[in-house]
Amino acid sequence: MLSPTLTFAFILATLYGAAFHLILGGDARRLALLVFSSWLGFAFGQLVGITFLIDFFDIGALRIVSATLGSFTALVAVSLLTSRRMRKRSAR
Repeated sequence: MLSPTLTFAFILATLYGAAFHLILGGDARRLALLVFSSWLGFAFGQLVGITFLIDFFDIGALRIVSATLGSFTALVAVSLLTSRRMRKRSAR
């Protein structure tokens, strides 16, 4: 059974990716890409928060601020890297 902290982190990162997709739009493949990148960014932000002892807003062992910043950074990076490709597809 998964821990409550891991479950909450998974739900939060999924919501970030889904909300980002709702704002920007796209197809199901883009939704999967955004959710996956949100998961990776959230995990990376959590590790950065643990490494640098960022204790600003913690919920249990989950470092919300650093994990959220990691998730949004990954989402913006993926969005920028795939935006030109999406414009080329829509111009066809």
